[in-house]
Amino acid sequence: MAGHSIPHFQNDGGYRAIQIGVKEFMCTGASVPFDHPHIFIDMGDDVEKVCSYCSTLYSYNPSLAADQTDPAGCVFHIKAA
Repeated sequence: MAGHSIPHFQNDGGYRAIQIGVKEFMCTGASVPFDHPHIFIDMGDDVEKVCSYCSTLYSYNPSLAADQTDPAGCVFHIKAA
């Protein structure tokens, strides 16, 4: 994905599972200061992956855009300093 930004997702709501519209992404855990190391996850040929830090199950849903999640509100936005 050179030249493209990698979507980041967070789980402030403590959801067991989050549907996303991409197969390559970063998991941040929750918002600062409750985040964990931001890790890259690649689903490859799979349609689900579990974050090794926060145990959130991410499921690929091709009907969602890269900036959408189900439940809504799980896209991480980097705040400018």
